[in-house]
Parts: sequence; structure tokens; C-alpha cells
Amino acid sequence: MRKNKNNYAVWSTRVKKKTSSTFKKAGSSINIDKRLYKEDIKGSIVHTEMLYKQKIISIKTKDKILWGLNRIKNEIEKRKFKFDISMEDIHMNIESRLFELIGDDAGFMHTARSRNDQVLTDLKMWMKDSVNEIDKLLLRVIKSLLNNSQKNIKTILPGFTHLKNAQPISLSHYFLSCVEMFNRDKKRFKNSYDSLNENPLGVCAISGTSFKIDRWYTTKKLKFSKPTNNSIDTVSDRDFVLDFLYNVAVCTMHISRISEELIIWNSDQFNFIKLKDNLVTGSSIMPQKKNPDTLEYLRGKTGVSYGSLISMLTIVKGLPLSYFKDLQDDKELVFNSFDTLKNSLLIFDEVLKGLIVNKAQMLNAASKGYITATDLADSMVKNLNITFRESYKITSRIVNFAERLNLSLEDINLDQMKDIDKRLNNEILEQTKLKNSVNSKKSYGGTSFENIKKMINKLKKEIK
Repeated sequence: MRKNKNNYAVWSTRVKKKTSSTFKKAGSSINIDKRLYKEDIKGSIVHTEMLYKQKIISIKTKDKILWGLNRIKNEIEKRKFKFDISMEDIHMNIESRLFELIGDDAGFMHTARSRNDQVLTDLKMWMKDSVNEIDKLLLRVIKSLLNNSQKNIKTILPGFTHLKNAQPISLSHYFLSCVEMFNRDKKRFKNSYDSLNENPLGVCAISGTSFKIDRWYTTKKLKFSKPTNNSIDTVSDRDFVLDFLYNVAVCTMHISRISEELIIWNSDQFNFIKLKDNLVTGSSIMPQKKNPDTLEYLRGKTGVSYGSLISMLTIVKGLPLSYFKDLQDDKELVFNSFDTLKNSLLIFDEVLKGLIVNKAQMLNAASKGYITATDLADSMVKNLNITFRESYKITSRIVNFAERLNLSLEDINLDQMKDIDKRLNNEILEQTKLKNSVNSKKSYGGTSFENIKKMINKLKKEIK
């Protein structure tokens, strides 16, 4: 093996004193960005092929570099590669090892590029793959929600506003509302993919290069849609990182909102659902406990995602254009956010598959709180040709009467109703029944059983 004459910082010819050991340790990113080794090697291979194509390097040099890079990839994958903190990052670790393997020809690899465009290329490639992985996980969650929806079309529960019983809905309709949330997440990530899909390679440090490179060649080979337009903006831009972090924050927020609702439903006071034993934990002191820790974990991880987004916004808010060391932290924030969302989606999907619905308790809860009162008022408008405001007042008096006698609306007979308003009839009273209430909501997007069946079929067709 050749002695590595380049086992030092590349700027050591200019900067005479060694970097502070404290800063070297703190400023090194190798423990974070070694995750980009595949992308870094792939980008270097394509860049080297482009340099040969443009007659900037010889075929002999190209072949030696490609052989060395493939050897390094193999070493990393077999865990035989030693990452050196003194080499600062993944790019210099790979370049240093390349010098050991092929000698001075390794120095040609960095022609017409900078670490500024190199790291952006690596990160964008990694994020493109990550967005595709998130999209697949979101699809998995959506399918689980649709499956739960299919099973619960006729399961009736109270819909809440202000956490008070509001109107009866189908549990299926609730699950479909969650599908809408995750479909929006899918769209957001798809939109962010478009901004990721511009190739930074070749803009170098800030101004481009005087070498006759072919950025369209590297764009095609690395599967980007087009090269970026402006060299200054390219090395400054972290909008694509902010887009990604925002999307992760919104998606984890959606998971958190649903988790909070399921935690409430799982409480002994509600008892709407149970979780299978593989999704709960026990107590160190209370033998009877089965705690919904998976849902609490999902709720808590939203704070981590928010923190990453706020951190990145704060990092870039005071930076002039071009590259600064501050931007080094973008990778750790992206990696942590991706890992958080990936784990959250996998766990959430398990929760959806492990839900046990207490249909009887949901129906019992729906019979409380006079939640068909709006239907009673609507029916008066339809049958008595009166304004909704008048029917609202009549219904309020009926609810007050029922409350005094501790009756449900369905328990009040026609004679009692007529004592309140002589115009009331049996047809109007029929709307106080829960099933009739749910099924009457036939407006597009409503909770009627017929609507739900159509919506499930529509969504299933869209995800095929």
C-alpha cells in the first residue's frame, strides 16, 4: 500500500498551524455525514466519468479513480473502512483513502468541483431516496386506515367539537378524515421532491468553473431533472432542507393529533378502543395497568420534528449568500427528522393494525348529549316550512325539557313534543334516531353510509 502523503487537511499548505484539537473534534462531521458514503462515491464516479468525457483527465487516470472508489465502497460496506475524525468529513475520508490506494492520481478527482457543491449533491441524492421511502410508508398507513374504515362503516360514535358530544358520525368517516391528512402529506413530499431534483454538481465553491465541464451529463447520470441555474444561489440554498423539515413536522403533527385522540378513546372514562398487548406497556408499581406508551411516544416525537425545523430556520435566517460553516448542521437535522418520521410511521401503522374497537360503548356514548338535536331542527325546517333560527329555538326548548326529566330525545313521545309545539309530528321525531341522523348526511363529504362506501372505493382506486 502506498504511503499516504495527503493524510492532512488540504489547506495545510496555506494554514500553517494545526486546527485546534477542541474545534477539530467539535467541527468534524464524519460521524454524521458518513451516512452519505454511497451518494458521495456515486457522485464522484459520475464526476470522474464526466472529466474524462470532456478530455480533462486521461482514461488511465479515470480507470484508476473508478477502481479505487469501488474498492472504498466495498470496504465501507464490509465495515473494513476506518473513518478518521482528522479528515473532518466523508468527502475527505474517501479522498484520503483514494490517495492511499492509487497515489497522486487521486488528486485529479476533485478537479472542477468543491465540497460546497459536492455535499449538496450527496445530500439531495440521499433526500430524494428518503422522500420516496416516506411516500411508501405513508401509502402503507393510508391502506391500514382504509382497511379500518371498511370494517367500521356502520359503527356509530359521537363526533366531538370542544370535546363535547356534537353530532353522530360513522367511525369509518373518522378514519377517512385521517386518510385526507396523510394524502396531503404525500402531496407535500412530492412537491418537495421537485425542488430536490435539481443538480448542484459543477457550481463549485460559489462562481462555477473555468473547466469545460458538462453539467447536463452529470445531471442525467445522477438522475436529476436539470442542473441548478445560479452558482451563488446553489451553494446558499437550503430551501429544500426547510421544505423537507416542514413536511416532516406537519406529518408528525398529524400523527400526534390522531394519537392524542386515540389516547383519550383508550382511557377508562371513554373506553372506545383497546390496544393489543404488543402495543402497550405496564407499570412498575400498579399491576393492573396497560399504558398506551406507543401513542404517547408518537405524540412526543412531534416536538423533536418541530425542533429540527426551528433550528434550521434559525441557522439560515442571518446568513449572507454563499456557503458558511453554519450550514454543516443541516445534515444532522435532516437525518434525525427522517429517522423520527420513519419510526413514527412504522409504529403508527402497527397501532392501526392493533386497534380493538368497542362498538357498543361508542354507540352508548352517542346516545348521550342530545347529539341529534340539529337533525330535529333541520327536520322542522323541511317539514314545517319555518326558518332554521325558529326551529333552533323550538329544539332548544325540547332539549331543556328532556334534560329536566333526564330523558334522551328518542325517549320523548309525540304528546310531550306537542306540548312544546303543536306542529311537531312523528316524521320529525324520526330524525332523532342515531342511524337516521348519520344516514341523512348525504352531502358530498358527509358521513352517510352510502357516501362512505363510495369514498372508500374512490380512494382505493387512487392508490392502485
